[in-house]
Amino acid sequence: MKIFVKKGKLQDIKSQAVILALFQDQKELTGTALLIDQACKGLITEFINNGDFTGKPSQISVIYTRGAIPAQRITLVGLGKKSEINLEKIRTAFSKVMQHLRSLNIKEAATSIDLNMLSEKEDKIVQAVVEGAILGLYQYTAYKTVGREDIREMEQFNIIAEGEKYSVVESAVKIARIIAGGVYLARDLISAPSNEMTPSVMAQKAGEIARRKNVTCKVLDRAKMKKMEMNALLGVASGSNEEPRFIILEYSGSSKSAAPVVLVGKGLTFDSGGISIKPAEKMDEMKSDMSGGAAVMATIMVAADLRLPLNIIGLIPATENMPSGTAYKPGDILKSYSGKTIEIVNTDAEGRLILADALAYASKYKPVAIIDVATLTGACIIALGDDLIGMLGTDEKLKSEINKAARTTGEFVWELPLWESYSELIKSDIADYKNSGGRAASTITAAAFLSKFVGDFPWVHLDIAGPAWCGKDKSYIPKGASGVAVRLLTEYLRNCTHK
Repeated sequence: MKIFVKKGKLQDIKSQAVILALFQDQKELTGTALLIDQACKGLITEFINNGDFTGKPSQISVIYTRGAIPAQRITLVGLGKKSEINLEKIRTAFSKVMQHLRSLNIKEAATSIDLNMLSEKEDKIVQAVVEGAILGLYQYTAYKTVGREDIREMEQFNIIAEGEKYSVVESAVKIARIIAGGVYLARDLISAPSNEMTPSVMAQKAGEIARRKNVTCKVLDRAKMKKMEMNALLGVASGSNEEPRFIILEYSGSSKSAAPVVLVGKGLTFDSGGISIKPAEKMDEMKSDMSGGAAVMATIMVAADLRLPLNIIGLIPATENMPSGTAYKPGDILKSYSGKTIEIVNTDAEGRLILADALAYASKYKPVAIIDVATLTGACIIALGDDLIGMLGTDEKLKSEINKAARTTGEFVWELPLWESYSELIKSDIADYKNSGGRAASTITAAAFLSKFVGDFPWVHLDIAGPAWCGKDKSYIPKGASGVAVRLLTEYLRNCTHK
């Protein structure tokens, strides 16, 4: 969908539909809504007074103008009570109204944004409107052939800004489009079937990102990983015919001497569980086990397009986890890249193994921070549900910064403890560590395992097992891949530039 920022007044714009966002407890129309109502001889006021529209959150009503103004329709969308408004409700409202207009086969819509609707900075309000509008319209149709002509798309969204606010709106729209584009990339990568989105294809996609200025891509194949003794990653890969890849994306937005932020993303393009095979139910969704890797790749792309003044490294260990005669087995011991040994007690606890090698590799950059993103544990869904990201880490300041970014983006995190006592559960009798501490506190023991490979650098682990894949439509996240953590990581990185 194309988005244009135009100077003018909404009541003068020719459009298939103009969108007005109104509060539930709004006693009278003001601003643009009042001007349009006057031009339509009280049409909106009459509609509201008759009880057809109350302004409840995401309530939508369509009024036909019958030529009173150049627009064919006025579309009202509710924001709820003004005292309860926040960025997330704005995203949701504009997502819902754009989805509704698309269902009517409307191709183009226009709106003007009330930059005073809440106390947030004006650019954040604009960004929320645009992100909601774009992200809610996402559709994955690459493999649809039957009825393709029936797929409806919104083609254009015009945002009308008056003179003195034009530059603020234009800048915020540009940023929102770039960020939403990153989420779209992540959703596309995750949604692709695993027979098409293999580790090698992920590496090719990373290479495409590296066509941007100041971005480079290096890919380690099996031979190079073997030479470097990345045996934890290679152990997981040993059962698959698909070649593993270790993807290194580097974005240089600052001086060479500036220490980077390292982002590590789990890249399991398909996870059968290996010898400790998963139940058949919902195994098809395990193509999404590379959601962390997709988020990291997309975030590097967004950072480059935003030209953030930072150095950022993206590390994505990519492989399948399959059962076969060559697969690693419970009882095996693997010597990791760090030199530490790992006893395998469950081959379905594979994500922490590939991340162990990647996290140890991250230390070579002497980073200011390491953040890993992974669909790591089903236990995180049991603990926090489908909407929250589990957060654990070793650095209070970094955790606070991630939490701040989460509150802005609506990709909320909840911290779980990472006390030293949990490490007792991953001690092995015959190796340094075992890759599973059992069912009790398994989200925490998984993070405790990861912590042994990070070194002394500030580190946060984000378990996105819950929100990475949606079993039903949510506000601006259609059913399927969510692309979660792209906006969260981007917001964190943007805040780093303002320190």
